[in-house]
Amino acid sequence: MKTSARITTLLAALAVAGCSARAQSASPQVPAPSSPVDERVELDHVVTMIGSNVILQSDVEQEMHFSALEPLLVLPGQNTPDSALRRLIDRTLILQQMEQQQQPTTTPAAQVDKSLAELLKQIPACAQFHCETAEGWAAFLLSNELNEEMVEQRWSQRMAMLRFIDLRFRSGIRISQDQIATYYQKTLEPALAKDNEKAPPLTEVSARIQEILLQQQVSGLFQDWVSSLRDQGNVQIVDPAYSADLEPKPAVATQ
Repeated sequence: MKTSARITTLLAALAVAGCSARAQSASPQVPAPSSPVDERVELDHVVTMIGSNVILQSDVEQEMHFSALEPLLVLPGQNTPDSALRRLIDRTLILQQMEQQQQPTTTPAAQVDKSLAELLKQIPACAQFHCETAEGWAAFLLSNELNEEMVEQRWSQRMAMLRFIDLRFRSGIRISQDQIATYYQKTLEPALAKDNEKAPPLTEVSARIQEILLQQQVSGLFQDWVSSLRDQGNVQIVDPAYSADLEPKPAVATQ
């Protein structure tokens, strides 16, 4: 669900609650039931403001669920609320840039379907769910509080963002097969072993590892660019439960 839609839903819920309260006060002949327990329902709340855009707590929780689709990038133990919020902030800023530069933020459905078909082979947990079947894929998504429509929308957006980043940063960078094998043996296999999962064959994840290594190669340039976007985007962490390190620091004046 988009942020604007979430806010609309929250406002509608509050409006309904207000109408209900007024209706009760207008009908004194019907006493409100008493309860010895003060029951409180915690509503969704704003975590971060990025200019005029907001990120809600529910967005962070959903982003943590989406990490199930990226087990080679978001390794076990690294999927924390802070890291999920960082991904959401960066994604929001990049999408803003894409829109400003009139770059497409979605991908044709046929390309998304092909990419998702390859993705099923790269998720270790899919082996136990038999994600190659429609029933197994649905069960895997349900276990991670996701559904097919959500995944297709996110993957379409993700593919568009990767194309945009490719055009901007990756020109001329090459990743060797030795680098891919080293990452597989020294990073991927040990990380999955800690989570009692076996890594897929190297041939099946080679392209995905190459993508990850490309991301690492350009991380310096990319992070400088994103840092600049954060400063320009007025990122403000509203919820004190999240690390202040996620918020851009003001520039220090030098003499």
